[in-house]
Amino acid sequence: MKKITILFSFFLLLLTAACSNNEPTPQERFDKYVNHWNNQEFSEMYKMITSKSEETYPTEEFVDRYKSIYSDLNISGLEVSFEKLSEEQMETAMDKGTAQFPFTVEMESIAGPISFDYEATLIREESEGSEDSEKNWFVKWDPGFIFPKIKGGADISLETTEPKRGEILDRNRMPLALNDTVNEIGIVPEKLGNNPKQAKQKIADLLGISVETIDNSLNQDWVKPNMHVPLKKLPPSADSKVSQLLEVDGVSTREVAGRVYPLGKAASHLTGYISQVTAEDMEKLDSDKYDADDMIGQRGLESLFEERLKGEEGAKITAVSDNGEETVIAEKEAENGENIVTTIDADTQEAIYESYGDDTGTAAAINPKTGETLALVSSPGFAPDKFLYGISQSDYDKLQNDPKKPTLNRFSATFAPGSAIKPVTAAIGLNNGSIVPGEGMEINGLTWSNGEGWGDYEVRRVSESNGPVDLTDALIRSDNIYFARKGVEMGSEKLVNGLQQFGFGEELPFDYPITASSVSSSGSINDEVLLANTSYGQGEIETSSLHLALTYTPVLNGGNMLKPTLLADAKQEQVWKEELITSDQAALIQEALRDVVAASNGTATKAKDADFPISGKTGTAELKLTAEDEKGKENGWFVGYPSEDQDILIAMMVEGTQDKGGSSYTVEKVTDILKEIK
Repeated sequence: MKKITILFSFFLLLLTAACSNNEPTPQERFDKYVNHWNNQEFSEMYKMITSKSEETYPTEEFVDRYKSIYSDLNISGLEVSFEKLSEEQMETAMDKGTAQFPFTVEMESIAGPISFDYEATLIREESEGSEDSEKNWFVKWDPGFIFPKIKGGADISLETTEPKRGEILDRNRMPLALNDTVNEIGIVPEKLGNNPKQAKQKIADLLGISVETIDNSLNQDWVKPNMHVPLKKLPPSADSKVSQLLEVDGVSTREVAGRVYPLGKAASHLTGYISQVTAEDMEKLDSDKYDADDMIGQRGLESLFEERLKGEEGAKITAVSDNGEETVIAEKEAENGENIVTTIDADTQEAIYESYGDDTGTAAAINPKTGETLALVSSPGFAPDKFLYGISQSDYDKLQNDPKKPTLNRFSATFAPGSAIKPVTAAIGLNNGSIVPGEGMEINGLTWSNGEGWGDYEVRRVSESNGPVDLTDALIRSDNIYFARKGVEMGSEKLVNGLQQFGFGEELPFDYPITASSVSSSGSINDEVLLANTSYGQGEIETSSLHLALTYTPVLNGGNMLKPTLLADAKQEQVWKEELITSDQAALIQEALRDVVAASNGTATKAKDADFPISGKTGTAELKLTAEDEKGKENGWFVGYPSEDQDILIAMMVEGTQDKGGSSYTVEKVTDILKEIK
């Protein structure tokens, strides 16, 4: 027993001597190498490979190759781990001057997760530059450390597959934005004819591009004789232009995949469009998901639902040998984007837009029984495919300088509602007791002022009454004085609180961003004239067409105001604001809104033109710059719905109706729309 102890002590002495002069163990060295690897410190790794490995693989085949491959393949989550040597294995390694370490590499890549097992051999050799023959352990490296399948000299190949972008559909699965074939216009240079300069100028004029752009395309390195050189894509709506182009020598076409917007201008502000990613976009985007050649949603639904529409790129990483044999390292199938099915009705959207003609304005259509949004219209619109397939500078300047502002999204903005807000004021007054059904108010003349504090300002109504004015009569004739006096009577606190209960000053709970409606610029009313004006839709009060439409839903739902929905799979008939009025009060206002059309002294008698009953409320928003301004601009509103079916309600505003009959002009449009779609 004593002899064995002496021999073991002697062995430890020898092992200690072997590890003297601060020489690290192979395990310590490989642990250091792996740490550099996990941190992707490739230059530090290169310093730790054997001299023979350095001779075989210069720095560009190690450091540069690692960097290039890891960058191109979007390598992340790198984790290299290895098995530690046992005491016996360590003794053997120290004795022989070599050590083997099985290791595992795991990582995420553009093509999904990659993992592999490999073995590293460490060799003890003199450290480079050492004066006293110090020895150290170095990794015997080969390309298999990157991926085992390229150990024999194979190259890495990356193939990507673009996902199919999801489509945007209406409630009946009709397309609002779809993937379809479009015409790609190009040139075959050798066929430009006897006067190439003239031909290129004509092509440039038709495509809205410069001759310089054409020349730059034709002078690219990859262009070969008799090859179709692409210049620009044109949507199906440009078929007549395609025909003109084909009459020019040298023009060629081919069908390629593209994005198409069937409703064009009618839904341009709703759908938005897609366009190529810009440098500015790339600063904000995830570089793992986007590159400079990708398309991205700009404006509207294309932008709002970009993440769901885009899909995920597919990728395949392969090792390609000298004889062309391919071995898959990792592969991920492309995931196509999700189709977005909306509550929009394409026919209603188009009918409302076309009704505007050359007029400007905004409209929203909803199902007042479910909260589904059937249309969101802003007129005028723009051609989304021009932005998608390249808009010329002259066309862009024309849009920007157009006084009608076709790029302005009016349905997401707010406007003074005029008398169309009176049913809301009525509901507030009924709820807080300021208005009593059947109770009349004596009003004399066409104007009213509440004393000296008002100065020269007077509220004006459009017609005189026969006897006391009650709520029903005030709604039918749209009596400004009645509502101004009731507003003053209830006071600013009650009116503001009531409007807030209807969602004013609050973000609309809607998938599409809509500017919040406001009571005033400050959110409060501290002036009696402003209070009076606000009660009948003037002053500083503003609302969107969609919110205004929603404020009528309590009248048709026993007092509950519905939450608007835009996606077909959203829960319908959700209540946003509960019990704003009683069912009896709702019935009273509903009956009055029918008489706004049916009564001989109603303000919407032109809606009688339909062969079915229509109910609603008119509104004229006066946009005077001063109180003395008698020629100020007016916006005409009408909120109308079929009295019996009540399956659609349209809140429509037309700008500049002062010389067109005021709100009656809008009544005619809404009536024609309802007749067309019913």
